[in-house]
Amino acid sequence: MNTPDRIRAIVGPAGFIDVPADMAPYLREHRGLYQGKTALVVKPASTAQVAEVVTACAQDGVAIVPQGGNTGLVGGQIPFPGDNAILLNLSRMNRIQNIDLLNDTVTLEAGVTLATLQSAAQDAGRLFPLHLASQGSAQVGGAISTNAGGNAVLRYGMMRELVLGIEAVLPDGQIWNGLRGLRKDNTGYDLKQLFIGGEGTLGIVTRAVVKLFPAPRSMETAMVSVPGVAEATALLPLLRAATGDQLTGFELVPRIGLEFVLKHIPGARDPMAAQHPWYVLIEISSGYESSITRAMLETALTAAADKGLISDAVVAKSMTQAKALWALRENLSDVQKLEGGSIKHDVAVPISAIAEFIARASAAVTAVLPGIRPVPFGHIGDGNVHFNLSQPVGMDTAQYLARWDEFNNIVHDIVADMDGSISAEHGLGRMKRDEITRYKSAIEMNLMRTVKRALDPKGIMNPGKLV
Repeated sequence: MNTPDRIRAIVGPAGFIDVPADMAPYLREHRGLYQGKTALVVKPASTAQVAEVVTACAQDGVAIVPQGGNTGLVGGQIPFPGDNAILLNLSRMNRIQNIDLLNDTVTLEAGVTLATLQSAAQDAGRLFPLHLASQGSAQVGGAISTNAGGNAVLRYGMMRELVLGIEAVLPDGQIWNGLRGLRKDNTGYDLKQLFIGGEGTLGIVTRAVVKLFPAPRSMETAMVSVPGVAEATALLPLLRAATGDQLTGFELVPRIGLEFVLKHIPGARDPMAAQHPWYVLIEISSGYESSITRAMLETALTAAADKGLISDAVVAKSMTQAKALWALRENLSDVQKLEGGSIKHDVAVPISAIAEFIARASAAVTAVLPGIRPVPFGHIGDGNVHFNLSQPVGMDTAQYLARWDEFNNIVHDIVADMDGSISAEHGLGRMKRDEITRYKSAIEMNLMRTVKRALDPKGIMNPGKLV
């Protein structure tokens, strides 16, 4: 019996897809950058089935590409032609198994979507803080495997900080049960960290224990204008101190990005009467009554204005207004494609270096291609800048996008010079697998490869990704 037939027998008729038209959505990256190929999409319903499938593949030397909600941005979830891999999708493993309110944890399967987890936490009077634009599709297992970030990282951390324990199927089919809801466990190597951010190259995360937090009683949102990026970064510590470190959102928006949104999104409105070069979207949440939280925010903004850090401010008076302000930021990524080609960079530098980075990188790319339109935005509260480059007006899109690697090198060299990272939250996947060797030391790359060989000596787990 060949491997696909063995797998079909393991998972049963409801557990696989082998019709090309039905497999197509699982093999296409949603931005259209990658198109995959596989003989079989397998959808196991339990950890035991995952282990049996992996065992069969290990015995036959067949590669496996794990996939969650297929929302990744670097091709890590796609089996590529030549991999001869099966695609293992975890969407059927979507059960929340236990909510422990005394321990403030949830135990759940990897195929639970982030939106489902957030809703379950809310129903229990708690908060799960990881929010992504794709949270309706993105799954917990994928978020763990890619160490996902999102808008509230500066308050709650990335997925790495939100996971207490995991269960994973190893490349030989063994099941490692590390489902411990402990905040303190000082008994040697923290093995779960190998799988968090491992992009499925060391094993398949099948279950997890994640943290919950008290649900905030109130939330206030404001958008402020700032003279420059330096003032924006100076505003951050002022707000954190003035609000008792209850800042949950701090997002940079450039004027050009706002203009793109106003141009292409029906109903979008400029939040201020006058135009400004830069804006910061601010959100604070607390356990206090709304009036106290709002007064805290307004007092902080007044202090910032007195110091010359902000020139104008709009504080949302309702949830509808707050959502409208957030929409200006959240639509920024999508509208860039309506302005032609966009060469994207998901980078991180120390917060103290953000202003210098944006200035240096903007000058460098403009010197190479006059008319290029830098659109730097994002989660600068945690040092993450989405330094996207929209094509010059009127330039041929294909000609522009053909220079992707050229501009990557320009931007990423500056990032490396400032002790930054060329991937803040999207991961390496296939897109940056080779490029990372330009920036990591030989020792660091050898350590990563040593770990890979130790856990996956046959190289069957998500081949061609990460390392």
